Amino acid sequence: PVISNELKIDTHQVAAVSSLLEEGATIPFISRYRKEATGNLDEVAVTAIRNRLHKLLELENRRESILNSLGKQGKLTDELRQKVMDALTMAVLEDIYLPYKPKRRTKAVMAREKGLGPLADRIYSQQGIDPVKEAADFVDADIGVETVEDALAGARDIIAEKVCENEQVRAAMRKLFFTQAIVKSRVSPEKEEEGAKFKDYFDWEEPISKIPSHRLLAMRRGEKEDILFLNILPEQDTALSLMERIVVNKDGKDSQQVRIAITDGYKRLLSKTMETEARLYSKERADGEAIGVFAENLRQLLLAPPLGAKRVMGIDPGFRTGCKVVCLDRQGMMLHNDTIYPHMSSKKSLEDTLKIQILCQQYRIEAIAVGNGTAGRETEAFLRSIDLPGTPHVVMVNESGASVYSASKAGRDEFPEHDLTVRGAVSIGRRLIDPLAELVKIDPKSIGVGQYQHDVDQTALKQALDDVVMSCVNRVGVDLNRASAQLLAYVSGLNTGIARNIVHHRDTNGPFENRQALLEVHRLGPKAFEQAAGFLRISDGNNPLDASAVHPESYTVVDAMASDLNASVAEMINQDHLRQQVDLNQYVTDTIGLPTLNDIMDELAKPGRDPRKSFEAFSFAEGIEKMEDLHTGMALPGIVTNITAFGAFVDVGVHQDGLVHISQMADKFVKNPSDIVSIGQKVTVSVIGIDMERKRISLSLKKRETGKKYKTGQHIAQSSDPIKKKSPKHQQKRTVSPSQKKPKQPPAQPGALAEALRKSGIQ
Repeated sequence: PVISNELKIDTHQVAAVSSLLEEGATIPFISRYRKEATGNLDEVAVTAIRNRLHKLLELENRRESILNSLGKQGKLTDELRQKVMDALTMAVLEDIYLPYKPKRRTKAVMAREKGLGPLADRIYSQQGIDPVKEAADFVDADIGVETVEDALAGARDIIAEKVCENEQVRAAMRKLFFTQAIVKSRVSPEKEEEGAKFKDYFDWEEPISKIPSHRLLAMRRGEKEDILFLNILPEQDTALSLMERIVVNKDGKDSQQVRIAITDGYKRLLSKTMETEARLYSKERADGEAIGVFAENLRQLLLAPPLGAKRVMGIDPGFRTGCKVVCLDRQGMMLHNDTIYPHMSSKKSLEDTLKIQILCQQYRIEAIAVGNGTAGRETEAFLRSIDLPGTPHVVMVNESGASVYSASKAGRDEFPEHDLTVRGAVSIGRRLIDPLAELVKIDPKSIGVGQYQHDVDQTALKQALDDVVMSCVNRVGVDLNRASAQLLAYVSGLNTGIARNIVHHRDTNGPFENRQALLEVHRLGPKAFEQAAGFLRISDGNNPLDASAVHPESYTVVDAMASDLNASVAEMINQDHLRQQVDLNQYVTDTIGLPTLNDIMDELAKPGRDPRKSFEAFSFAEGIEKMEDLHTGMALPGIVTNITAFGAFVDVGVHQDGLVHISQMADKFVKNPSDIVSIGQKVTVSVIGIDMERKRISLSLKKRETGKKYKTGQHIAQSSDPIKKKSPKHQQKRTVSPSQKKPKQPPAQPGALAEALRKSGIQ
């Protein structure tokens, strides 16, 4: 009932999800293949239920621990047990337990040891007694209570602790701190110069209820680096007044003592405790927002349009060390690697021109992927100046994290005889072919789309990012006969060990002919098969359904449909009019309902379809390659590389991403940058500010009058063959000044190229 009420989901749906999770089902499997059981809940709802179940399990474990502690102390009454059982949050549970929690030697504990507990009780009851007269009876120099004031001070210590442990007081103060506290940051003495990057927060105040995630995380980082002092407190008078309204019920001399105790208790005890809770609360909220932004960015990046199975040249650019060049086949296997030095001299440039032409012809290259790091734009310009055989498109590829793959165990295992730069070039080329298949080999935190990712809860971050990767992999589906072990490991029901076993079985026995053959893989049992089979694709197998997202458990239903139509399954897939004759209501059973049947029919219409968009090539503006080439008012094509709570970063091809602040995203109020742009989106931005010293570029997406516009190069048509060029009359021409035009390198003569091929030995 707790989860049902919180998430506004029926109890039977929550129970179904809970049961399936307990059985070992994954979130993608539950949301895709158990719609009848869950009432058609999507991944978001299933994930929310799982996360809340984990929280409740933590609560139950803590509840059991507290009951055991109270029992050992001999203080567990029926009433107290019921209070513990009724607690719905960890904070309430801890408040109940606090008075009974074993304590260190506090002032209150020492006062009780001196026998001042009864005096504290009489004063706290506020019956109109005279505290001074009452305290006189407790003066005893032998136990350290030498004066009446000593007795009153000890009694106030006990009262202060009692008030600060009061459940009602703590609940009210918690609410006050969480809603009305002010987050204040101040620069540490003599840290102004060292902490210049935190300058905005040297003297900053903001209500906890309004502070955005990125600002709080920035302040906390400044505090961690000893640049800032940070506190989170409400107005003290407001806090004291609230406590007095709960505790003080009279206006006598004893009540005055209680007020003094409240002030002392708040300053010495409760304010610190509540500030700690407010810090945890605000940090958890900020973490949630930052992790949410990171997860959504990662999802968009992983689902970026793939070029598809094309022959690709991957280039990891460089100046002094040269550009590493690899040629890949349509499956991403490396056929050749080389190094060129086009930026060293005009002579080298001419030599490398011929080398690239030879490689493009020899390996029938259809596209060239150039990393967007150092020398990326210069290498792109060099390639565009060449008449390339087959006219492959030159595409800039975001290389963030490629070096991580290069140095990883996966990279070493795949290319043990090659150095990091060669592996990096392979990764760049493969990212163009299929971003998802390549990016899963890299820790998501290294891809460069996060916001304060190292400052948030790392366990929660890992869980969220793993969820996203698994969701994307299973949404797209995985080619069983081509996928790497790293990609297979993210398939529902599989793990790293089973994924390696699948690859080993494939290498040993040849490609899988059907999904059922998966059961021959070592350690892949019926449960793993149930979870994984629907997400694995076999393109040229002996059952056409193996290429679709139809689960093997539903094959009999499809066979029955085909039989009733006097047709084969293949004919059902290929002929729309046959599918239109199917009355789904005739195939509803106790386990298969209309949601699953509708999914099956959708799959039969387009078996194994890729949910990702068609690939579209992109070119940065010619002649704009470094920050010095920019000027305000310029309109440029760019690609969104990262989205944060405060705006979006856009790559305009100058080796430094510019920021489109949230205030510059549209000619209207924007609450969430993700409502306006997405990762990988092609945009046209205006340059509104350039800070060379701090390497900052300010951009705008607002419509405005600008100076010279720099358009993108020709685009790749969105079609079944996405690399196909548009017809000349539809091609988009670049608008550049004469000074920006670069002369084409002279094309190699056919005879010279043939001779060079012969001499090179790469026939």
